[in-house]
Amino acid sequence: MSFAAEFLAVLLQTLRDVLPIAAIVFGFQFFVIRRPVPHLGRVLLGFVYVLLGLALFLLGLEKALFPLGKLMAQQLTDPQFIAGAREGLERALAWQDYKWVYLFAFAIGFATTIAEPSLIAVAIKAREVSGGTIGVWGLRVAVGLGVALGIALGTFRIVSGTPLHYYIIVGYIIVVIQTFFAPRVIIALAYDSGGVTTSTVTVPLVAALGLGLASTVPGRSPMMDGFGLIAFASLFPMMTVMGYAQVTEWLAQRKRDRLSQQGD
Repeated sequence: MSFAAEFLAVLLQTLRDVLPIAAIVFGFQFFVIRRPVPHLGRVLLGFVYVLLGLALFLLGLEKALFPLGKLMAQQLTDPQFIAGAREGLERALAWQDYKWVYLFAFAIGFATTIAEPSLIAVAIKAREVSGGTIGVWGLRVAVGLGVALGIALGTFRIVSGTPLHYYIIVGYIIVVIQTFFAPRVIIALAYDSGGVTTSTVTVPLVAALGLGLASTVPGRSPMMDGFGLIAFASLFPMMTVMGYAQVTEWLAQRKRDRLSQQGD
């Protein structure tokens, strides 16, 4: 199938998915609020941009991101690459041998989160409503580290074959405990930060990595073990954002105490 035919098929599918959203928005505007849409021409042009952008993005996922994630998982889990030419393939592989997988998962989790448009939007709004107290880069790095740690731990879970629910239960227990001690101003933002990571850039690569890893590690099932990485990507940013706020508050308190002692 040619590129034009594939793009047209994806564009029609995207149009079908976006039409209900447009129907709800314009329906409420015309029949409930009963006012004309301000700058209707620009709004319609924006919808066209959305359709074209989503279609190109979805086509790019199928052509590049999903195959790339699977290819990287296959290469990093190749026994010849892990064992090395010196050791050969004389012994069974253990979870410690997959260190490059964990490092790649950490790096790709951090990089995709930093580039996540939804996180950038939330960080900018958080800075605006906090009067600059919450920095854009501080929040983005905190969320990025959370996703990176979560994805690295998630790949360890796939390699080791341990049950997913153990990690999730323990993780949410830690989040609940942190909630009692974190500054109140950051709690809602921390919980939202867990959701904005599961968006357009992070999910495709992370999902492809998990499925590719589960299909290449011996004894793992893509259906049973390949999914679950997104849960780690949503859980760990809550911990790191609240931890970032707690550390920031502790450092500010130390600075105030030091200045107070100097004043005395």
